[in-house]
Amino acid sequence: MFSFICLLMISCAPQGETDTDGQKVTASYIPEVPYDGDLPIDRIKLPEGFKIDVYAEGVENARSMVLSPDGTLFVSTRGKGNVYALKDEDKDFRAEKIYTLAEGLKLPNGVAFRDGALYVAEVNRVIRFDNIESQLESPPEPVVVFDQYPTETHHGWKFIDFGPDGKLYVPVGAPCNICESEDEVFASITRMNPDGTDMEVIQHGVRNTVGFTWHPETKDLWFTDNGRDWMGDDLPACELNRATADDMHFGYPYCHQGDTQDPEFGEKGACEDFTPPVQNLGPHTAPLGLEFVMTNAFPSDYKGDLLIAEHGSWNRSKKIGYRVTMVTLDENFNSTGYSTFAEGWLDDATDEAWGRPVDLEFLPDGSILVSDDFANAIYRIYYVG
Repeated sequence: MFSFICLLMISCAPQGETDTDGQKVTASYIPEVPYDGDLPIDRIKLPEGFKIDVYAEGVENARSMVLSPDGTLFVSTRGKGNVYALKDEDKDFRAEKIYTLAEGLKLPNGVAFRDGALYVAEVNRVIRFDNIESQLESPPEPVVVFDQYPTETHHGWKFIDFGPDGKLYVPVGAPCNICESEDEVFASITRMNPDGTDMEVIQHGVRNTVGFTWHPETKDLWFTDNGRDWMGDDLPACELNRATADDMHFGYPYCHQGDTQDPEFGEKGACEDFTPPVQNLGPHTAPLGLEFVMTNAFPSDYKGDLLIAEHGSWNRSKKIGYRVTMVTLDENFNSTGYSTFAEGWLDDATDEAWGRPVDLEFLPDGSILVSDDFANAIYRIYYVG
């Protein structure tokens, strides 16, 4: 059932009944209690010349974001089951209004915007809210675009976006930590027409991507992928991948991080048979949203590099992630480095986190938003020189 509530500020803990990309897998798992104190953004360390502010708080379980051409920021949740719209009407880079557009959805992690309509991905379907910006106070009933995705909730939440070809891209995670599935739709990336027709599997061997984007010049698809669990603290690395064509295979479940055979399934596929990552990321860091830096509002040496939101590890003896990292690229799109851009959501001394970055979204002025589903907030990072 949908509830249409205007200007609702929320602060209670997220609820859920599924596994998550930073939480232990159990059928009845309830996410850990989120941080509910004052947001200590003074702890965030940034490169010289950058600053961070709070763009919005009380955005419970804030996950994926998409900005409309008219400036409405749509924000999904996962465990909470809500979808929000945020408005910064006075243009002071602080959202004054939060509209709750829908409640009670099943892991509505993905949001995308096209032709005035908001698309939302649940576990087994994609729905659409037409003419949504003129109806924020009383949203319409959604139209079902496609409802034939698997119902498995393990890695069942979906990040979605429209590609340069005008089609909607929807990943389907593996229904397990590590397994081999007979159905090719698992551990894949799919795409379809905006009306839900002609769904097809276009990339294979992708365990669980919860963030992708396209290079603005080459139009190649770039995506993060969360590595498997239970191979120790340091194996395998999570990945940054690049798809230069359709029907590529990125190794899962046979090969991880481009060079490590899986102990259970590695005999069925040699690593050289699959596309290696552009960059191995930290093990168990749960990389999610990513964005190319193409703005002139950042220093010129950032141009063309990738920023990645890392949600953070759960099954390591020492936590890592909980930060925004950067992958620098050369003119041939080879990685020349992997470094930390923003950190401080994790206290290294106590091994406790107060925030968990999820997604990134550039604003027209060249600043970048960072969502945080643990502190129920959205931050804005900008360069002042």
